[in-house]
Amino acid sequence: MRDGGPLGLAGLALLLMAAGAGARPRPAAPGGQPRSNVVLVACDSLDGRLTFLPGNQTVDLPSINFMKRHGTVFLNAYTNSPICCPSRAAMWSGLFTHLTESWNNFKGLDPDYVTWMDIMEKHGYHAQKFGKLDFTSGHHSVSNRVEAWTRDVDFMLRQEGRPMVKLTGHRKQFRVMETDWQNTDKAVNWIKEEAVNFTQPFILYLGLNLPHPYPSPYAGENFGSSTFLTSLYWLEKVNYDAIKIPKWSSLSEMHPVDYYSSYTKNCTGDFTKEEVRNIRAFYYAMCAETDAMLGEIISALRDTGLLGKTIIIFTADHGELAMEHRQFYKMSMYEGSSHVPLLVMGPGLREQQEIPNVVSLVDIYPTMLDIARIPVPQNLSGYSLIPLLREKAESKASPREPRPSWVLSEFHGCNVNSSVYMLRTGKWKYITYSDGSSVPPQLFDLTADPDELTNLAIKFPVTVHSLDKILRSIVNYPKVSSSVQEYNKQSFISWKQSLGHNYSSIIANLRWHQDWLKDQKKYENAIDKWL
Repeated sequence: MRDGGPLGLAGLALLLMAAGAGARPRPAAPGGQPRSNVVLVACDSLDGRLTFLPGNQTVDLPSINFMKRHGTVFLNAYTNSPICCPSRAAMWSGLFTHLTESWNNFKGLDPDYVTWMDIMEKHGYHAQKFGKLDFTSGHHSVSNRVEAWTRDVDFMLRQEGRPMVKLTGHRKQFRVMETDWQNTDKAVNWIKEEAVNFTQPFILYLGLNLPHPYPSPYAGENFGSSTFLTSLYWLEKVNYDAIKIPKWSSLSEMHPVDYYSSYTKNCTGDFTKEEVRNIRAFYYAMCAETDAMLGEIISALRDTGLLGKTIIIFTADHGELAMEHRQFYKMSMYEGSSHVPLLVMGPGLREQQEIPNVVSLVDIYPTMLDIARIPVPQNLSGYSLIPLLREKAESKASPREPRPSWVLSEFHGCNVNSSVYMLRTGKWKYITYSDGSSVPPQLFDLTADPDELTNLAIKFPVTVHSLDKILRSIVNYPKVSSSVQEYNKQSFISWKQSLGHNYSSIIANLRWHQDWLKDQKKYENAIDKWL
């Protein structure tokens, strides 16, 4: 921070000038040149389309723009599962969701799983983590896991509060998400007080909660998170005139899975254009606050002379629909939910580069090892981004077959009543469900239809067949869907048995309590029938 305020454009413009000064030299790894430090800033729920035109016209994001000027932005980066824990499990393991069986926010990696950070630490890197991690099993609310386990039950219950906005603080208040600011402060202090003295390279991770919506206390057990909250300070960074009001299909025309998602997210009611515009504006303001935290990290590296010796990566676990397709939150393969930001800058990497290749979060793991000059395991789902980022072609630490022309995302959690699989390649996005036949697939031409309003699956059956064949060569998705269904049922049975006589009371008072309590017997019978 500069005098208590976020880093401004003028400050960012100076960052590279002193980048090489003030830091101690560090020993080189085998191969001559010193290994770069690495900083990964991973936020929660930032729509990747805000990092390039035309999306970036809606809000002022100076730190992201700085990274674009001095580094690379990936135009087609995707989450491997559009929900917190499974997405992060993919990022920290380098493996697709079905390989680690990270099915929902309760089921992620084992606590002792060996991540890329563990390996870098074993190879001489100083390692430090601050803030949100959320890639191991056992976390999130009871509601969250029960909603995922019971998604195959023949009922629909509202599981979230209605999305809303809330203004807080005063015009000059910029520290709205205090927990994130405290973690950012810790990271900044660590850079200035510890990292500057290292003689070996370091890897620093900062995990942010923003721009994830805030809890809505009226929404029941452990609350839903349906409140978009910010201050006037950040709201003034938003260009209201550039906010696009999304087009909605009528409820009767919605894809059946979309309707289930919209209903359980409490979005099937009436919303005025002003309500939708405000939800989107407040969300963009929360993105601006996130950007300022990234700026603090860049500034700290500049102040310590470490900027020119450090590779910075900025990304998110998934996006935010912000009322597109009549939904908020994530849990969807639509662009607002599945498209993530990915920006990289640092020594020896291309500047002012926009890369159109499809990439995904499983690529973080091999990229980290590549930066550290550690051989990359051949069994990873991801591929190093370094060949796309380097100014000059170099011999790779681990030669491997060429990067594929597709990315895979899958979803098995709450608010969606089916396992979902998305293949993104070229101009196409192919989405299929469950066993591939019981739920109609979707096909979108993102070049002609970037808002994904026209499902072309019936019109182009040959393309659907071709893309489905590629998908089945990557994952036997009907088998995976069946495994998830069995996991859900067994997990629910174990949970129910653990509650004994308290079962009826506890299940009635989860986040869906407003609907459940209207007819408890009906919903308990539906579960019994499912079991």
